[in-house]
Amino acid sequence: MNKAVITVVGRDAVGIIARVCAYLAEHRVNVLDISQTILDGFFNMMMIVDVSQANGEFSELVDGLGSLGDEIGVRIRCQREEIFTKMHRV
Repeated sequence: MNKAVITVVGRDAVGIIARVCAYLAEHRVNVLDISQTILDGFFNMMMIVDVSQANGEFSELVDGLGSLGDEIGVRIRCQREEIFTKMHRV
């Protein structure tokens, strides 16, 4: 399995989860785990996904999610799991 971590942060709005999940489904990315919260009007979501069956290169997925975030008014970041883990090790 080839995992990645996706984070989504921004002002809350209708349809954020739906748009991100639809994009992932279109690109054959499977959502393994998802957690989201809204705090004082700010939306925060973290997803663990399996990108082993994704169509296209990982860099295309990263760029596409970034563009989607610009379109819907949030910041979407996608990192390979091993990079995310190393960056956030205490």
